[in-house]
Amino acid sequence: MSEVIVVGGGVSGLTTAVVLAGRGHRVRVWSARPAEATTSAVAGALWWPYRIEPQDRVGDWSLVSLRWYEELAARPRETGVRLVDGVHRGERLAGLGPWAGELTDVVETAEGLRCRLPLIDMPVHLEWLEGRIRAAGGSVERRTVTSFDEAAAEATTVVNCTGLGSRELVPDSGMRPVRGQLVLVENPGIAEWFTEADPASSETTYFFPQPGRLVLGGTAGADDWSTVPDPRAAVEIVARCARIRPEIARARIIGHRVGLRPARDAGVRIELEPLPGGGRLVHNYGHGGAGVTVALGCAQAAARLVG
Repeated sequence: MSEVIVVGGGVSGLTTAVVLAGRGHRVRVWSARPAEATTSAVAGALWWPYRIEPQDRVGDWSLVSLRWYEELAARPRETGVRLVDGVHRGERLAGLGPWAGELTDVVETAEGLRCRLPLIDMPVHLEWLEGRIRAAGGSVERRTVTSFDEAAAEATTVVNCTGLGSRELVPDSGMRPVRGQLVLVENPGIAEWFTEADPASSETTYFFPQPGRLVLGGTAGADDWSTVPDPRAAVEIVARCARIRPEIARARIIGHRVGLRPARDAGVRIELEPLPGGGRLVHNYGHGGAGVTVALGCAQAAARLVG
């Protein structure tokens, strides 16, 4: 099989590399930053199609990933994936796409949807993905590229999983950041996750119990490139979460995180583009706020274009 270079070391790039390696390709991942410094590492990482288009394809990609995460949840310490109960307040099955009819652990209540869904500890999961790549004979390398030609000079096929980096590399002016800010606190004993979206604003309220921390959110600031935590936003996040669970107000803050969701005006792009000299560039980017949710589904779609 051919050698493939995957540019981008977040969850999309690493998952795509795992799929390609499983199909017999020699895979190298080039990433400007270590996995723990990518946007993926910041994600609260509850499986759920959120802020992602096109709707007619997202459902299938999401369900493929869901079934995979359900299998990985049998080894949570190794893979970082657990199945956890929680509530999507205000959601109704009728307001979701056909994919919702495939969910098995969901009950509609007066409050919203009570579900049992994959919740992923991203630093652990990203490390596991890297381990899978290396075990298959691939590599993960620290490389910064200014043009896909640099990768095409070393491999016949290049896969673009650079997220917001595609704005300059492709270039794709339709790529936009949607800024998300999180607050990490010591978990005061909360075992279930919670989400509530305010359709009238960019604010969301959610908390996810991750090992060693409770992740509080959040924000969704379109076209905001700042990666510096906003102290005022942090106070508001804690206050909103504490209105749901008052004990959160007394929890000790242990960190702040900001991630820039890689949104694309035209939705996810999975497409084959010929390169000068006979090479091929396969795009897999623009996953918005659901990169984790569609990771395997999109990886498989991209792998089919690689051949």
